[in-house]
Amino acid sequence: MAVQRAKDFLLGKDRETVGEDTLGLLDDEVMRLVTAYPREPLSMIWPDLLETQEQVFRLLEGGRVRPSQLRDLYVKGALLSFLVAKGFNDMEVPHQAMTMTRVAASCARDAEHAGLIALTDGLKSLIAYWADKPEDAVHYASQGAETAANLRGTVGLWLLGLQARAAAVLGDEETVRTVNQAAADRRERVVHDDLDQLGGLFTYAPEKQLYYAVESEALLGHGDAQLAAQAEQAVLGFSDPSSPNWAFGDLAGSQCDLALIRLLGGDIEGTADAIRPVLNLPSSHRNNGIVVSALRVRRALMASPARTAVVARDLRAEIEAFPASRPALPRR
Repeated sequence: MAVQRAKDFLLGKDRETVGEDTLGLLDDEVMRLVTAYPREPLSMIWPDLLETQEQVFRLLEGGRVRPSQLRDLYVKGALLSFLVAKGFNDMEVPHQAMTMTRVAASCARDAEHAGLIALTDGLKSLIAYWADKPEDAVHYASQGAETAANLRGTVGLWLLGLQARAAAVLGDEETVRTVNQAAADRRERVVHDDLDQLGGLFTYAPEKQLYYAVESEALLGHGDAQLAAQAEQAVLGFSDPSSPNWAFGDLAGSQCDLALIRLLGGDIEGTADAIRPVLNLPSSHRNNGIVVSALRVRRALMASPARTAVVARDLRAEIEAFPASRPALPRR
């Protein structure tokens, strides 16, 4: 309470202009939220995320900002709105997620930040992907990839990964291969930019690139031994929670992909072993992407030649019950 009171004092005391201490305070809070988002359940950071976004918007609307501070505040507005939009998507509220993404895009354009503009197209693609609108997902990812074509950071690679996954849902194997190869080639020429330095959702680490590439192959229905080995490597890439690129959602997604690939390869026991940690997640971590990924495994189980096996029947029942406690996520 004392710290919150002091923050409120600092944010409100500069009646005529915004002071550097106020901007520094917001810098600290944005960095904390960016770092925490992939690592903590949404319910832990949602109130602070909305409050910090409101503080930035209040400063932008208040007319007390010097021209030299304006771009910095718009960048903060874009970053925070991106995280809020991702939160709505995690809560399976795609309409609100898309609306907030448009707010992030507006702030990014006002900041004249090409990387952030491209990122917001990527987020639109991500929202469409999890809402089962692969055509829209391909469109937004392709649009963002054009914006990011001359950027050296990892945002361009993320957009290619998004494009590949969405194309895989559509069964477009040629695009998946072409785009994933382009992303692999481009990885060798990456120069980290200001967004990469933020980390969290604003960088596209090699382990995440592997996870996306494996998922695109799994969605095409592939399940050979080589792909299974790559899927195991993707899971291993997120096995250390102390790694700066660790994210519980990416770990769960890669585990679901491994389960799906093992199932496609006829290994029902291996499927159960791979998805077990996902099914053991507390309800606070069962966001939309994780639930959709788990339900993909259930659909594949229903179509599998092994569907009548006891292990398969039990696993289908467990996955069917998995989304039941999802309302533990905050809803606003």
